[in-house]
Amino acid sequence: MSELESLHFQSVSFTGLAPDARLIVLGAVHGNETCGTRAIRRVIAEIESGQLAIVAGSVTFVPVTNPLAHARRQRMGDRNLNRNLAPTDTPAEFEDRIANWLCPLLSQHDALLDLHSFHTAGEPFVMLGPQDNQGTLEPFARAAEETALALSLGVHRFVDGWLDTYAAGVARRLAAGVSSREADVHYGVGTTEFMRARGGIALTLECGQHDDPAAPDVAYRAIRNALAQLRLSDAPTPPAVTETEALRLYWVVDRAHAEDTFSCAWSSFDRIHAGDVIGTRHDGTPVVADYDGYIVFPNPGALPGQEWFYLARNSTRV
Repeated sequence: MSELESLHFQSVSFTGLAPDARLIVLGAVHGNETCGTRAIRRVIAEIESGQLAIVAGSVTFVPVTNPLAHARRQRMGDRNLNRNLAPTDTPAEFEDRIANWLCPLLSQHDALLDLHSFHTAGEPFVMLGPQDNQGTLEPFARAAEETALALSLGVHRFVDGWLDTYAAGVARRLAAGVSSREADVHYGVGTTEFMRARGGIALTLECGQHDDPAAPDVAYRAIRNALAQLRLSDAPTPPAVTETEALRLYWVVDRAHAEDTFSCAWSSFDRIHAGDVIGTRHDGTPVVADYDGYIVFPNPGALPGQEWFYLARNSTRV
């Protein structure tokens, strides 16, 4: 049996007796990010044992969204599923096959919690969608509901500006004559963007560093709190977090060459100041911060042509 023939897709659903919200929870969209997988399986076991009751609406769990990447213990199979999520009549890469299964499943729900982790050390945070708008990039009309759900998850840091920042990066790639898939704005569309485009609310929870032993507990608490916040479970509604920190992404910097290097071992949300040298290009050109702010998602293993790091500034969003 070949590697692909041994794989399958799995979802587990529970439906209460009363109508209400329809939540879907994803783990391992990136195969080496397993905190969500572990938390999902823990919650499924609690529901099946009677420790937790689903009293209304429905919840669907996908413990391993990308089984090929998960089996290989790496971020992606053939490509990054969370940058180009759309069904296709001509599947070529394994992630196309995932999209053809996952996209119809997402469309059956109206709320998404997507559980992730990140490369370097750092505190958990929630990625929010845009504020209500009627623009062409990501029109949205449910920001208040989405924010209320985000505030229930149990983390204190909130980040927005993803698709705007990604689109600006695409524009720079196009201006530089880059013709790769990363130069297509649609390549920035992942699970949450797909969900919002179909009228739902959607959150990405970054639960901590990949190997942080606390990350599965962060994911578990978030699932339990989301079920309670949406009144799907019989647990008390969680209080909204206080002492919040809100940041907005505003710039993405690509790694241009395999010998581009960081100036130090950056972690997500390390503070930077205007003029700080963040890294050095292979030809010796320094990469310098333009504003006081934070570095987000620094990836020392990024491939040339892909995102190396993001920059963020303080926001008043939450």
